[in-house]
Parts: sequence; C-alpha cells; structure tokens
Amino acid sequence: MGLLGWLLLTFTAAAVGGFASAGAGTFYRELVRPSWAPPGWLFGPVWSVLYVLMGLSAWMVWRARGFAGARTGLLVFVLQLAANALWTWLFFVWRQGGAAFAEILLLWVLIAATMALFWRVSRLAAALLLPYLAWVAFASALTLFAWRMNPGLLH
Repeated sequence: MGLLGWLLLTFTAAAVGGFASAGAGTFYRELVRPSWAPPGWLFGPVWSVLYVLMGLSAWMVWRARGFAGARTGLLVFVLQLAANALWTWLFFVWRQGGAAFAEILLLWVLIAATMALFWRVSRLAAALLLPYLAWVAFASALTLFAWRMNPGLLH
C-alpha cells in the first residue's frame, strides 16, 4: 500500500502538470527549437518512466525509515514534486519563459537536495533519481534556449 501511495502522489503531480500541458504539442511545434530538441512525442514516455522512478525512490526511503525517520528528505521530495508541476504551468499556460527557467533551476536544486537526503537512507533510492536530475538539466538548457529564441511567444 505504501508503494501505491507514493506512486499515486507522484502521478498526481504528473496529472497537475499534464493538465497544464493539454495544448503543449501545438505550442511546442510553434517554438524555435535547437537541433538537439527531442520530438514532442518523446516527452510523455520519458516522464512516465521518471515518475515511476520517483515514486519508487520515495517509497524506498519511506519504507526504510518511515515518515518520522526521513521527514526532511520526504518533505523536500514533495516540494520538488510541486515545483515539477509548476514548471508546466509557467511555460505552457502562462508562457513565462524567464520564470520557467528560474523555476526549473530551483527544481534541479531541489532534486539534488532530495538525492543527498535520500542517500543517507538508501543509495539505491538516491540513484533512482539520477535520470530525473539529468533530464531536468537537459530540460533547463532547452527552456533557456526556448525563452531566448522565442521572445514573441515566451515572456
């Protein structure tokens, strides 16, 4: 049941972001993108895998120490989930490129902090977040490029 709870929480954040990205495909195609930008269809499968890894990671820490024993790490995990969902709103709905870029940098820091806190409990739980950290680093570069190259579409 614990695993289901952490996956549910993680995919709830995904759904909040997913709701904001309902029209993202059209907007993404309108953007001037770098040659290294992935095709729009790739984001769904990548994020699905990342959300599963996030949920597993949090569950492993929770299972090892409980909420009371890993309170800070699990709270930072929840905070990064909220930041994750917020980015989609900033970028795709409100079209705030500068704010989305600043926020994704904050997200990266929160993920790194979560990993450091999880490392103390479970190295595997921390390692499960490595693909997420790498993808957000890549997404940060893509966000900066999109913001700078699309002043008419992103503020």
